[in-house]
Amino acid sequence: MATEHGHGHNHEHGTDATLARIEALSKEGVHRAGEHEGPFSLHVLGLGGTGAAIITELLKDPPEGFTALAVDIGDTDLAPVRAAAGGLPAGAVQTVALPIPTREELLTSLNRWREFLKMEYPRYYWNPNYEPWLPGDIELPAEGERFPRAVAKAIYGSEYYQNHEIATAMDAFAEGILNSGRTPLVVVPFALGGGVGSAIVVEIARHLSSIKLGRRPWVVGIGVLPSGADAPEIADGSFFPAINELDCMVDTEKNNGVMAVWGDLYKNPFTGGFFVVPQDDVQAFTGDLAATHAYLDSGLARFLAADDGKNLYETLKALNWLAVPGDQWHPAIRGEQSDRWINVLTTRKLDDAGSLGSLGLNKGFSTEYAEARVFAPAKDGAKAGEAAAKAIGEVANTRVEPVVLPIDSDAGFVSVLLPRASKLDLALFVPSRDTYDTLEWDDKLLMHSWLLDLGVMLCEPSIRFDGMGGECIWGCACWVVVPHAAIRGEEITSPVSLPEAEEAATSVSSS
Repeated sequence: MATEHGHGHNHEHGTDATLARIEALSKEGVHRAGEHEGPFSLHVLGLGGTGAAIITELLKDPPEGFTALAVDIGDTDLAPVRAAAGGLPAGAVQTVALPIPTREELLTSLNRWREFLKMEYPRYYWNPNYEPWLPGDIELPAEGERFPRAVAKAIYGSEYYQNHEIATAMDAFAEGILNSGRTPLVVVPFALGGGVGSAIVVEIARHLSSIKLGRRPWVVGIGVLPSGADAPEIADGSFFPAINELDCMVDTEKNNGVMAVWGDLYKNPFTGGFFVVPQDDVQAFTGDLAATHAYLDSGLARFLAADDGKNLYETLKALNWLAVPGDQWHPAIRGEQSDRWINVLTTRKLDDAGSLGSLGLNKGFSTEYAEARVFAPAKDGAKAGEAAAKAIGEVANTRVEPVVLPIDSDAGFVSVLLPRASKLDLALFVPSRDTYDTLEWDDKLLMHSWLLDLGVMLCEPSIRFDGMGGECIWGCACWVVVPHAAIRGEEITSPVSLPEAEEAATSVSSS
C-alpha cells in the first residue's frame, strides 16, 4: 500500500513493522495498560499562549497528581492560569513571565554564552570565533508583539543561565515530577507557528528532560500546527526552520549527525514521542479562529486528563510498539524514532467525529495503524466511532482497518491518532520552505533557534562541507552531519551519473 506523494518521498517501510505486530495492536490490544501499570500522574510544561491555554483547560477538572508550569514572555496569557489554579495546593501550578530585557542587558548576557555552555557541558568547544547571534542594533518587541525565534531563545537562555526565576521554577517542577507517587507523564504543548513556544521548546525541553529529569520519565512534545486563519505574519516561513530543528532533534539518524559534532547534550529530549495537532479542519466548521482554539484546547485537555493520563500512556505504548522492529522487541526497550516521528493527534465532539478533513496531511498518506478512542457511554458512542473510522479511511491508507476503542465515559468526545508521518507528509512543509527561500539571510537567521549559540544556522548549507547542512554564522567550521538535502526534504543527487554507473556495472560483470 505504498503511495508516492510526488515530493520525493514514499512509504516503502520494509519489515519495520510486520503485519503480525500491527495486528497485535489492533486485535490483541497489546498496548492496553494492565493492572500492574499505573496509576499515572500528568505534568504539563506549557509554552507560550497555546501552552498556557491548555493548562487553563486542564485546571477546570485536573487529574489526580496534576502539576504544571506555564512559561511565556510577558504575563498576558499567564494570568488565566493563575486564576484557574486557585483550588490546587500551593506550588502545584507555577507561572513564569520571562521579562523583556533592555537591549544592553540582553547583549551582555549573549556575550557570556560560551561561559554558560561550558558550565552546562564541559565538552563544549570554546569557539574563539563566537559572537552573539543577534545584531547589536536589534529592536526588541514589546509585550504582546510577536517575538522572532532567535530573540525568544536569547531571552529564555539569559534568564535560565543566570539562575533567575525560570531556573528555580523548573527545579521545583522537576522535583514534583520525580517525587510523584504515581507513574509520571510529562507533556510539553506549544504552538509550532508561535514565536515564543517554538523558539524556547528546543532549549527548555532538553533542560527539563536531559538535565533535570535525567531522561527517566516519558517527556512528550505536542506542537499545534499553524492555521490558514492565523494572522499573516504567522505564515512568514518560520515553520520551515522550526519543524527542521525538531526533525533533527527527534529523527534518530539526523540527531546522531548533530551529536557527532556537538555531543549528547543535544540528544532528542522527547523520550515519549512527538504529536502535532492540526487546526485547519476544525477551523473549517467553526469558521472562527478563537472558537477553533477553544475547541482544540478543550479536547486536548480532556484526552490528556482522561483516566489520569492512562489513555495517553496507552497511546505512547502503541507508538513505542510501532517504533521497535520485531527482531529487537523487548518490553523494556524504547523505540528509536525514524524520519516518521510525527504523530497526528486530534479530538472531536461526538457529533463532529466524521469531520476530520485532511488533518494537515498530503493526499495519499500511508501508515501502518490508526486509532480512534470514543469517550462516551456505549449507547452514545457507536455512531461516532463508525463515523471516525470512515473519516480516517478517507485521510490515510493503513495496513489494518482503523481501530475504534470504546472508553466508557461521560466526557463525550473522540480522540484520533494517525502515527508515523514525516515532515514531508505535512501539507505546510513545502509552502513554508518556498516562503523561507524568498527571504534575506538576516531574516532567515532570526527564524532559527536551536544551535544558534553554537554558530549553526541549520537550514542553510554548510560552508566547509559540501552537501551537509548547518551554515556557520561566524564563517568558521560549525556544521551538522546531516545532508542539506535531507533538511530541505529533497532527494540527494547521486555523485555518479547513470551512464557512468551502468558502465561501471558492465565492467564489473565482465571481469
